[in-house]
Amino acid sequence: MNYVPGDLRDQLAHVGYDVVQAGLVCGSGGNLSARIPDEDAIWVTASGSWLDRLSRNTFTSVQISDGAPTMIGTIPPPQIEPTSELALHLALYRARPDVNAVVHLHPQTALLLDALGEHIRISTTDHAFYLRRVATVPFRMPGTTELASLTAAMAADGTDCLVLSQHGCVVVGDSVELAHKRARNLEEAASLTYRALAAGRLENLRDCPEEFLDRLHGSTAVTV
Repeated sequence: MNYVPGDLRDQLAHVGYDVVQAGLVCGSGGNLSARIPDEDAIWVTASGSWLDRLSRNTFTSVQISDGAPTMIGTIPPPQIEPTSELALHLALYRARPDVNAVVHLHPQTALLLDALGEHIRISTTDHAFYLRRVATVPFRMPGTTELASLTAAMAADGTDCLVLSQHGCVVVGDSVELAHKRARNLEEAASLTYRALAAGRLENLRDCPEEFLDRLHGSTAVTV
């Protein structure tokens, strides 16, 4: 195990730094959260936080049930406003008890494909393993309960990766590490799709082999 150990805020800060360096978001253009074990609460980035400059003090704790600030152990919630996309995070946790981390970014290749009316192809075994499938949420105004409700409804069937049309993406996982891997793989799959489109060969881009997909969805163990 070589991921960031310990405090979930440290893990989320690692995600923030990495995704900015990878060009998946600019500055404060996304938001991150993680479910706090044994609590009806999450750590979530503060409004306006630069994702490559996160520290424990740039997260606040809120209750999943009602979004109210909450104390974790003896740690009072910092007096900072949570992200404007708090409703999106909370709706996903409520719809998916299996989800322990939510990553919302603005990856440019995925958004370019969406603007061109193209969907992200799943062509490699890595992309199939981490993404399974990618859904597109029709445009709704960012930060609204309408966007939150629609996205959560589309994720309720187990979809872990969603493109928010003309806005961004949201990926979820049972750990911060898995959500991080999915975010990276989503943009990589989008980049592969776009390169095929730019080469005029998108119709020739093959889907991941059925044999692998059958094993992935069946009982045979698959390690990628």
